[in-house]
Amino acid sequence: MTAESRNGLVAAAPVLEVRDLCTHFRTEDGVVKAVDGVSFELRRGEVLGIVGESGCGKSATGLSIMGLVPREIASHPRGQVLYGGKDLLRASDDELRSIRGNRISMIFQDPLTSLNPYMTVGRQLTEVLELHRALDRRAACVRAREMLERVGIAEAERRMAAYPHELSGGMRQRVMIAMALLCEPDVLIADEPTTALDVTIQAQILLLIQRLQRDSGTSVILVTHDLGVVAGMADRVLVMYAGRVVEGASTDALFRARAHPYTAGLLAGIPRLDARNGAPLRAIPGLPPDLLHTPSGCPFRPRCPRALELCAHEYPGRTELGEGHYAHCHNREPAP
Repeated sequence: MTAESRNGLVAAAPVLEVRDLCTHFRTEDGVVKAVDGVSFELRRGEVLGIVGESGCGKSATGLSIMGLVPREIASHPRGQVLYGGKDLLRASDDELRSIRGNRISMIFQDPLTSLNPYMTVGRQLTEVLELHRALDRRAACVRAREMLERVGIAEAERRMAAYPHELSGGMRQRVMIAMALLCEPDVLIADEPTTALDVTIQAQILLLIQRLQRDSGTSVILVTHDLGVVAGMADRVLVMYAGRVVEGASTDALFRARAHPYTAGLLAGIPRLDARNGAPLRAIPGLPPDLLHTPSGCPFRPRCPRALELCAHEYPGRTELGEGHYAHCHNREPAP
């Protein structure tokens, strides 16, 4: 059975399946459960938004999928990440290298620290093509220059010879996008792709990702804390809290009928054009939980205005709300 995604592409069988993914980090004070039982499917051609406050496990989920969690401090991720019938969590290093940057790519939060400061932009791009597409240096240079032009970098030939520190933040982000799309991947993980950029450049970068995704049919996982970005780009949304998915739905359903009080709190904090002059934004009280000492029961309970006695003792199971909309909440009443 297929469904039409809001970007006009048909979303059929999943291109990526994540099942009960767990990634825990060992520290001197104990074990941090950064990702704690996350499951979802990414359909071909769709944009899946993953949202939540800082520290909720969004980026750790993306890094776990890519096989980039530091093994010296992390327990080996448990669960399954299925791509093309292969479980990436059990793939060899050579198998992961053949997929990473080729069939599954990632745009990292900070391009200045993600790009190699000792290599020119051109060399960093051509290296990807030589490794994954077996192109010679000349053919790789042509392809890299074409991709820089495609992502809107002027004087691409000259920029190829530049080092990352010689480019602006917006240009570096475009270079990261070009690098991620060079091999026309099936899956693109965009981890806060507009961090530290001014609003004009943010809009340009998001429109660029949207246009390139539509042109290539790549499936996108968009990691962000900005629900406004999700509203304009994503087909479906997962809301994460304390390393778990607490609500999942199509974008339209989530904004129309959110079911989890945490989702309601996030949406209440978005400025509205139709709000009364001077009306204060509503903030979620308290702070995100310490993942070393997660509260018993529902981790959102200490901050929840609708908490029940049951919430203190038992983590809520998954409640199906119809049309792929689900939430983990004991309180069945609609969220405000």
